[in-house]
Amino acid sequence: MKTVVDFMKSTLVGGLLVLLPIAVTVVLLAKAVAMVLGLLAPVAHHLPSNVEFTRVVALGLVLGSCFVVGLFVRTAAGRSAKGLLERTVLERLPAYTLLRSLGSSFTDDKGDGGFAVALAVIEEALVPAFVIEEHTDGQCTIFVPAVPTPTVGALYILPKERVHRTNVPFATAVKCITRWGEGAGELLAGMEPARAR
Repeated sequence: MKTVVDFMKSTLVGGLLVLLPIAVTVVLLAKAVAMVLGLLAPVAHHLPSNVEFTRVVALGLVLGSCFVVGLFVRTAAGRSAKGLLERTVLERLPAYTLLRSLGSSFTDDKGDGGFAVALAVIEEALVPAFVIEEHTDGQCTIFVPAVPTPTVGALYILPKERVHRTNVPFATAVKCITRWGEGAGELLAGMEPARAR
């Protein structure tokens, strides 16, 4: 009887561990879609009444606006306006710089706003980190993200000798962190060429 109960319990828990992440993903996707549709509602409301598929047209208008703004920020005037907006408003928002670095890594933007990926020595262990700032006294300010949420973590000021830069892209490091360390071998492999340079 005990064997049957153990079998039922382990099977139930096994099924739960498979279905629970799927259910959470579906709920989060449904909330995201509802939020996007809510944002599109004011745009769709101002479209002429004879337009069909108003939400699709509204989505197209929003995406088109994003494209036009993207073209503008590629110009000299656009870059100046973007820099001013970032310095005065956006950089005061939590996690904006981290998200900007992630976006830059996906668009191959070589701007100076990104964080360098590093492995820092903390308590005799190597931990993934982002180099925030280097100081004239030979120390670095680094951000050590929490797993699996790279926008949350802790700040450390460490000697440069304990901060080993890597040649790994920012997006690769974020993916490793969000996947509970899967792919950390890439960070280790990327550290050696960076140290050799």
